[in-house]
Amino acid sequence: MEQKRLYRSIKDRKIAGVCGGLARHFNIDPALVRIIFVVSALFWGFSIVLYIVCWICIPKEGTISR
Repeated sequence: MEQKRLYRSIKDRKIAGVCGGLARHFNIDPALVRIIFVVSALFWGFSIVLYIVCWICIPKEGTISR
């Protein structure tokens, strides 16, 4: 069985494709992931740092083949 890899989305992106990539990886709606990020940013602020870290660490879709 092939392991599912996490990539930033090229097509379903608003800023960097992090939410679109996470949504595709976990098979959920991208709008739900975006809402979770925004709500947690408003209440705790940590998701802004998490988003930037994901932006840096998660490769863009199509850049790494395996």
